[in-house]
Amino acid sequence: MARQPADKSSKTDDSALIRELALLLDETSLTEIEIERAGLRVRVARNVSVAASVPAAYLPAAAAAPAAVGTAASGGTDPAKHPGAVPSPMVGTAYWSPEPGAKPFVEVGTKVSAGQTLLIIEAMKTMNQIPSPRAGTVTQILVEDGQPVEFGEPLMIIE
Repeated sequence: MARQPADKSSKTDDSALIRELALLLDETSLTEIEIERAGLRVRVARNVSVAASVPAAYLPAAAAAPAAVGTAASGGTDPAKHPGAVPSPMVGTAYWSPEPGAKPFVEVGTKVSAGQTLLIIEAMKTMNQIPSPRAGTVTQILVEDGQPVEFGEPLMIIE
């Protein structure tokens, strides 16, 4: 807390406020809440652990399951540290194809050349084509179509 309580009753009031905020977090499924009242600033946050998952590569439904098993069995290492990882150059929303329902730019197994468009990231209403940094074969697609991505987040693996 930001201030020292002046007396025992304000310490009790502060505790009641924190309990009330924690209860509000539970009721609303929020992960964080902050309030400032009469010079007192209180922030209550919940630690949320999200299991990391690698989405199945863009393949027809019949072939998606074997591909997902193959990528999970290949070591479970951090994809960002893979030498063939293609990081996102910006924050935005990743799209596999130029428009909804169109054929994706690449799929697992696609041979790509340096500079070939891999996907599009929409940032601030602008569609940005993401080129391949090198020639090779797409072995994993690590983001789903329409998924928000962060700067530096691995998008796919090209070997």
